[in-house]
Amino acid sequence: SGKSTVGVILAKLLSYGFVDTDVLIQTSQKCSLQEIVDRDGHVVLRKVEEDILLNIDTQNHVIATGGSAVYSNRAMAHLTSIGIVVFLEVDLASLEMRIQNIGTRGIAKRPEQSLADLFGEREPLYKKFADVTVSCSALTQEDVCVKIVEEIES
Repeated sequence: SGKSTVGVILAKLLSYGFVDTDVLIQTSQKCSLQEIVDRDGHVVLRKVEEDILLNIDTQNHVIATGGSAVYSNRAMAHLTSIGIVVFLEVDLASLEMRIQNIGTRGIAKRPEQSLADLFGEREPLYKKFADVTVSCSALTQEDVCVKIVEEIES
């Protein structure tokens, strides 16, 4: 859904800082997300992500999380307590066009799991935790940010 790019643009619009938790994970583990998945498995990546999320304590920041953040009730409760959770909603077809390299981009999924399976599993969780949902399929990234600002200020 372009969450890192949207996050940077949104942070500039709001005059906020920006945090990408994928980068925090890679920095703390000194390797790529895919290396963590290959070496330790997707469950370990989810645990590392949860630990990183639980230790974020910032104000006036846009935080782009990995897609698997929603598997941790504790992490999502923490994020909800420190800010507004926004779900960037895209349809599966758009996601499939954007994500060509599912096997190499460090996605915390079971080895046999397809993008469609992952989408079906995660989308209800994204909706459950979201304070704000913005449909992104027909919008530019800048328009998505304007829509988010409208939603959080209303």
